[in-house]
Amino acid sequence: MKWQRLLLLAPVSVVLFSCVSSKKFKSAQAQYAELQTKYSKLEGDLGNCNDDKAALARQKAALESDNGNLNGKIADLNKQIDFLKENNTSALRQLQDLSVISSSQAESIKKSMENMGAKDAYIQTLQQQMAHKDSLNMALVMNLKGAVGSMDDQDIDIKVDKGVVYIDISDKLLFKSGQYEVTDKAKSVLGKVAAVLKNQPDIEFMVEGHTDNVPYAGGGVLQDNWDLSVKRATAVVRILQKQYGLDPAKMAAAGRGEYRPVADNSTRDGKAANRRTRIVILPQLDQFFKLLEPKK
Repeated sequence: MKWQRLLLLAPVSVVLFSCVSSKKFKSAQAQYAELQTKYSKLEGDLGNCNDDKAALARQKAALESDNGNLNGKIADLNKQIDFLKENNTSALRQLQDLSVISSSQAESIKKSMENMGAKDAYIQTLQQQMAHKDSLNMALVMNLKGAVGSMDDQDIDIKVDKGVVYIDISDKLLFKSGQYEVTDKAKSVLGKVAAVLKNQPDIEFMVEGHTDNVPYAGGGVLQDNWDLSVKRATAVVRILQKQYGLDPAKMAAAGRGEYRPVADNSTRDGKAANRRTRIVILPQLDQFFKLLEPKK
């Protein structure tokens, strides 16, 4: 019987032992998985710590660099302060030296300062007058361009150069080749220019005749380009006076021949540009010289 009982107990023991081992194994597996998760988390935390450490190291380096720059600026400012202190001390010594000047020297310095102030005011007055003159010239140019209208720029050019107003009219518009009689088409243009000039009674102007370098061969009373340029200028002046009523006392006629070219006479276009009549609005020098007179 004992033997039979032993045989019955043996399988039960095996079953019980197997159950216990399986539970421990699963428990160990769960613990291992948990440890593995904690390990992974710790590894992640370690990586984050390393990243934070590297960022802090960079911030430290940047702060050290900024600190070095600030120290350099502080040193420079201290040098400037020392320099200013030295100059201030020197200036004080100079003031102390000036404090012993005589009354006549002080009066001389005072007069010099007053003269400097007067000259500065004088220069400002001249600048204001020049600016006023420039604005009047620009207004005159705009009025002339508005009066002439849509004329071809190759036939008439109105501009300001160094404070002087110039009206250039091509001889193609004004005259036939080698002649000095003004064409009918040109007379209408001169009438528009005259209307603007007539509204400016204080303006004085000069009409200049210009030619190219081709020698004059027309014969008659004219000998050369000098004569031709003068005759063309006087022809324009007569029309402005007799037909459009401009004051002859405000006009002058001059011939410059071929000797003031604006383009190269070796080309056809250059010759055409040089054959022109120019109206020069003369600067009012008497008003300018009045500014130069000493004030009473």
